[in-house]
Amino acid sequence: MKLDLLAEIYNSFNPFETASKEAYVDCREVRGNWEVFQELGKKIILSNQPTCQLCSGHRGTGKSTELLRLKEYLEQKGYFVVYFAVDDQDIEPEDVEYADIVMACTRHLIEAVKIENHNPLLEWMESRWESFKDLMLTPISFEGLSLEQQISQFSKITATIKAIPDKRRELRQKINANTPSLVEALNNFIQQAQKSLLKGGNKGLVVIADNLDRIVEVQEEGKRSNYEEIYLNRSEMLRGLKCHVIYTVPIDIVYSDVVNNIEASYHKLDVVPMMMVRNRDGSVNEVGLNKLRELICQRVRLIEPKLEQTLDNKVNGLDLPSVFDSPETLNHLCLMSGGHMRDLFGIIGEMR
Repeated sequence: MKLDLLAEIYNSFNPFETASKEAYVDCREVRGNWEVFQELGKKIILSNQPTCQLCSGHRGTGKSTELLRLKEYLEQKGYFVVYFAVDDQDIEPEDVEYADIVMACTRHLIEAVKIENHNPLLEWMESRWESFKDLMLTPISFEGLSLEQQISQFSKITATIKAIPDKRRELRQKINANTPSLVEALNNFIQQAQKSLLKGGNKGLVVIADNLDRIVEVQEEGKRSNYEEIYLNRSEMLRGLKCHVIYTVPIDIVYSDVVNNIEASYHKLDVVPMMMVRNRDGSVNEVGLNKLRELICQRVRLIEPKLEQTLDNKVNGLDLPSVFDSPETLNHLCLMSGGHMRDLFGIIGEMR
């Protein structure tokens, strides 16, 4: 196989890259009919009050792909959607507190929705900057700054929390002490944004905070875990935003002894299911196996449609090498993955 073609195939199965719209395969029939529009979207569209929903699932099962589909679906329905996947600038996965999450939501909201006059969030930060500035990486003054430059100052707070562990605790303490006023300013901002969006024909604002499932659980002796502190102790504030919100949460919470308390605070916790490739008796689930094969075929088809025929050894004289040496090899790889898409793509990437 030519090197450039092999490289395309290899990169199309990057296990850490969200599937493109063209590569998407509908997996409802092997996920117990779980469908993101029905499970998460319906509540947003039908409710006349802000909703707060939690979404979980094992890493690599397609949560981000489904949430991005939901974003597009809601936008088609007339909503303004602020989707963001928390990154290295937002959080340190092994040391996360509620303050980090609320600052990440704040930063992405003010970057996505521009309010020129009397921006409550910028006014909040400017009035408290004296207490923050000694902890910042670089000196900042609000005088003479454009709107975009003022907005960028929120990034400097999150960057400092991430970059300087020695100052992290002190900065968080200052943010935590001001959290009620920050949430109030954030809600004032959201209400102004909603009014502006409604005038522009939008039905409302939706925030989707992805990648929070990467938060690592930290349990200090004699204290509650950070999971409980974030999702239980701070539940009122997480639920208190005056717009529709979806947070992803670590899968460990689903199997923890606090899941009932969390569901009592947020209602049902939605879990993106994995795909069944074996039945309870150990026999192969043909529907699940065929769906994983379809995932692979779809990506191969996007690279070179004729290559798809080689997956079943239907070369028929084509001058093309086979992607796999036999259909049995492809089936074996799918079964080895256990129905976990990221594991399947990782296995394919390690093949020689």
